[in-house]
Amino acid sequence: MKNHDLVYLTEDASHDAVIELINEEAFGPGRFTRAAARIREQGPHDRSLSFICADDGETIASVRMTPVIAGGVHGHLLGPLAVRPSHKSKGIGRELVRIAIEAARRKGSEAVILVGDPPYYMPLGFEKVAWKALDFPGPVDPARVLVVPMAEGVHERLKGVIAWRECQWKEPASEDETETEALKIAS
Repeated sequence: MKNHDLVYLTEDASHDAVIELINEEAFGPGRFTRAAARIREQGPHDRSLSFICADDGETIASVRMTPVIAGGVHGHLLGPLAVRPSHKSKGIGRELVRIAIEAARRKGSEAVILVGDPPYYMPLGFEKVAWKALDFPGPVDPARVLVVPMAEGVHERLKGVIAWRECQWKEPASEDETETEALKIAS
C-alpha cells in the first residue's frame, strides 16, 4: 500500500481545470442543475477560503466557499466538496470541510451553509436549518439545508432568499490587525 503524502493548500487559478475534472467525476453533468450551482453562477467563489488536497503533487480533492447573503446572515456556501474515487474514505473530505470552516470563522463569516447529506455533515458541526427557511434559486430538499452558525442569532436570521454577495477585502491598517478586522462585507 502506498504511503500517502497529503498536503492541504489554498486553491489558486492553476487548480481550476483539475477541480472541474474532479467535480465532473463526482457529480456528472447534473451538477449544473442543482440549486446551489445557481447561486455559484451569480458570482465567483472566494479562493482565500477554498482549498485543495494534493497527494504527492497531484490534486485529488477540493472544496470551495462562495460568499452568500442568506436572509439576514452574511456567510459562505460550502461546496462543491469532491474527492477523487481513488482517495475516498480516507478522511480527506472531512479535513477539507474542517479547514474551510475554520478559515471562514477567521475571516469573520457568520455561518457556513450547504445543501448536503446530514449523516455526513452533522458530525462535522452542521445543524439543520429551519424547514424551508431559505429560498434557493431552484428546488432543494429542505431536510438537506445545513449550517454551522458562527455568530449570535444565526438561526433566527436565516430566513429569506439565499444569494451570492460581493466581498471586498481591505488592506490591514497595521501588521497587528487581525484577519477578522480586515474583512469588509459589501452588501
